[in-house]
This record gives sequence, C-alpha cells and structure tokens, in this order.
Amino acid sequence: VQLQASGGGLVQSGGSLRLSCVASGFTLDYYAIGWFRQAPGKEREGVSCIAVSDSYRYYADSVKGRFTISRDNAKNTVYLLVDNLKPEDTAVYYCARRTGSSCYLPFVSRSYDYFGQGTQVTVSS
Repeated sequence: VQLQASGGGLVQSGGSLRLSCVASGFTLDYYAIGWFRQAPGKEREGVSCIAVSDSYRYYADSVKGRFTISRDNAKNTVYLLVDNLKPEDTAVYYCARRTGSSCYLPFVSRSYDYFGQGTQVTVSS
C-alpha cells in the first residue's frame, strides 16, 4: 500500500493549490481517504475526508468553504483543492487511507492505517 501526495508549494495569501494523492497497492474504490496537516510544533490535524463513491465529504471548521475534496477512482487519485489560503494553512499535508469506507467522526489518526509522505504547503502573508 502506498499513498503519494504532491502539489504543495509556496503561495501568497489568498492563493490556491491543488494537492493530489495517488494510491497504489489497493483498490481505492473501497476506502475513504482523508487529508491531514501538521504545522511545526503543532499536533496533526484532520482537514478533510471523502467516503467511497463520493457519498460524503467532511471538512474541519478551519477549512470549510475554502477547501474542496474530490476523488477519481479511475485514476486512483484523491484531490484537495485549497483556495483562499492563509498563513495559518502552512503545514505539511498528508493523505491517508481510512480503515473502512466511511468518514466516521471523530477525525483522528488512529482511524487511518496508511499515510503518505506529505507535501509542504507554505503560505506567505
């Protein structure tokens, strides 16, 4: 099982990025996928989750209305479109495979069994 996150970069406040998470070694159709982020000196934070067949999407309050999660099972890829970025969004963003098909709360790391290597997002003010 592998998850490869990419698409991060350095952007100005208000800018946008599209993060991608390419899955391999398992059938993406059967799993919910989540995005987490971790800023220096802070705990890992659950950002968004998408259930199988795009039946449900979850967003943390801190990103609601600015981030959009989507999936393309045919391409084995989950996307996170991050709009209207703020300096406080600066973090390493990770995608992870949920142990199941749904995005049940609470949104915690222990509910995910595989994490990708992360992609850095830096937002300048």
